[in-house]
Amino acid sequence: MIDVKNTGRIILILLILTFSVMIMTACSKDSNNGTDAASDNKTETTQTVTDAETEEAENSFAGKLAGKLAGLPDELVCFIISMVPIIELRGGLIIAAIKGIPLFRAIGVCIAGNIIPVPFILLLITPIFTWLKKTKLFKPIVEKLETKSMGKSDKIKKYEFVGLMLFVGIPLPGTGAWTGSLIASLLNIKFKKAFPAVILGLFMATAIMCLISYGIPWVIANVF
Repeated sequence: MIDVKNTGRIILILLILTFSVMIMTACSKDSNNGTDAASDNKTETTQTVTDAETEEAENSFAGKLAGKLAGLPDELVCFIISMVPIIELRGGLIIAAIKGIPLFRAIGVCIAGNIIPVPFILLLITPIFTWLKKTKLFKPIVEKLETKSMGKSDKIKKYEFVGLMLFVGIPLPGTGAWTGSLIASLLNIKFKKAFPAVILGLFMATAIMCLISYGIPWVIANVF
């Protein structure tokens, strides 16, 4: 059993901060998905996304966060965005495409950012939740997050490894490494089974998001 008091101030502060971000993003409303129906001429070959896609991405939570991080190196911005729950790697890759970061560099940066929180969630989130539920302030919030996460746990509970991999790998609202790791921890899935499943899921999500963020815009810009 991991004793939270002995995990060190720095780790505890980081986890509380990320937990706060998770609360903020989990409670926030989804951004509007509407885009202007405008057709443009063939774009320059160096352009990686269309104007409509860029406008939509910049109006999303990931775009607004990227705006707040303006001034930092583009790779660092994408790295930080990929660490944030809800938006995660999918948001990081969209912003990377907008900023013109080369594909393989973007993949490495975004995967690294999304992986970092995973072992902490798998190993520490359950004892931290237990600790926070002892306080009047955080108990209702933690219970709400647990209920919301467990409401999406049916496939993971039934298929475990494959279910967790697909949950992380298919980029839909409410899925991803953060929520998948949280559910795995709440279901007491062993780290040696949960961590590889989350990693494989991230690779699957990376392939899908690269197609959406880099592949389709490239086809639009160079073929049509």
